[in-house]
Amino acid sequence: MGICAASLCAVAAPARSNFQLEECRLESPFVSGAVSARCGWYVTAENRDATVSKTIRIHVAVVPALRRQALPDPLLIISGGPGQAASDFYLSSSRAFEFLRRDRDLVVIDQRGTGKSNRLDCTFPDELESARFDTSAIKSYTRDCLAKLPGDPRFYTTSVAVRDLDAIRELLGYEKLNLYGISYGTRVAQHYLRRYPDRVRSIVLDGIVPPDVALGPEVAPAAQIALDAILERCLAQTECRQSFPNIRSELEQLRSDLTRRSIPITLPDPRTAAVRTLDFAYLHLAVALRLHSYSDSTASLLPFLIHEASEGRPQVLAAQALLVTRDINEQLANGMHNAVVCTEDVPFITVAALQDPAIDRSYLRRYFVETLQAMCSVWPSGVIDADFHAPLQSATPGLLLSGANDPVTPLHYGERAARGFVKAKHLVVPGQGHGQLQNACIARVMTRFVETGSSDSLDTSCVAKQGAAPFMLTAITPGP
Repeated sequence: MGICAASLCAVAAPARSNFQLEECRLESPFVSGAVSARCGWYVTAENRDATVSKTIRIHVAVVPALRRQALPDPLLIISGGPGQAASDFYLSSSRAFEFLRRDRDLVVIDQRGTGKSNRLDCTFPDELESARFDTSAIKSYTRDCLAKLPGDPRFYTTSVAVRDLDAIRELLGYEKLNLYGISYGTRVAQHYLRRYPDRVRSIVLDGIVPPDVALGPEVAPAAQIALDAILERCLAQTECRQSFPNIRSELEQLRSDLTRRSIPITLPDPRTAAVRTLDFAYLHLAVALRLHSYSDSTASLLPFLIHEASEGRPQVLAAQALLVTRDINEQLANGMHNAVVCTEDVPFITVAALQDPAIDRSYLRRYFVETLQAMCSVWPSGVIDADFHAPLQSATPGLLLSGANDPVTPLHYGERAARGFVKAKHLVVPGQGHGQLQNACIARVMTRFVETGSSDSLDTSCVAKQGAAPFMLTAITPGP
């Protein structure tokens, strides 16, 4: 008695001598390429507040600055999802950070429950496949997922993760950080800023979730607004309008037909080419529309895909949706995702929010929010700070980035979050969806913002010149 196995002992922040970085190649099974870095492991308690707790390892990578003597304040990159590993996101977006890397280290930490940091994953139907399941089936899959997790999901929330991040900052010897967060990562970045305001020199928020927002009910109306804007843009362009003059009525007829019955289709698997069958149902259409609205490149396919499906050829739409949903399902740690949304979002959804008639008018209807509610009726709620959803008030310089056509974090979220900053610039990028970092103009603006640590006199003239990708008029022909 009184002695616990090493794997069950609570661990405070380890001594600096026990935390070492070694030369490594930062790689991912989901993203091609590799980057030279210095990697190590931060060992900490799964339950940071317990006297005795299982320990977990959190993967830390530092991509060193190109200059011999790096500036003292690196950029910490925080990914989205929730459930995506920061290493996966960084490898897919590394070009956007290259100019910043000239002078600063880039810190890439797989948040607990993602990537190499005790990933909380389990077999769960991807969004396209789960569209055919009812809430009872969703609950059953959720119970199975819980039983297979390698950790207690109650301790994989944002409130716990920011404590990891600050402990790692201290071990790395940095007094201050610059933060970049995308999507869910904007929530993490803002909560870190709330907890450790003196440790943040500047903050970039891309695809913003305001602290006082519980995601769920507003997703369907936002998705409908984004889709309407995509179709309106098509009809405003001569070539797209000529190719798809009845695109709105075609979509409405398709929705009506699929509401009554599914369409059995046969198609080659987009990865393996093996022939497979699928009962293409209404919710498959809804999932495909939502996921294709996220970026301007996939949105450019939507009029063509809708037209083909309305003409009795939904195979191309289904194949594209299979590709997108598989990529998402492979990269996101489902257990960590559920740990976050079932603690930080679903418990805060109000009755009034669910009564919004725009939900039922949207093509998503109540599928998205009811799926979350079904999962979270089974999932345990985890650690959350008392002030987690309080509006943030900060004097830290901020750069806030929104896509004018974002289907999940609409631009008014950016406006709402910006009110909490004394020194912030909110940029809205025309024609774009969710996440702006891949845009060369935005990458340059972000670089300059972090270099100066100020949004004053920031040259943003290139933003107004941005636009969406041209629509595809056929399977191989883009518009002008």
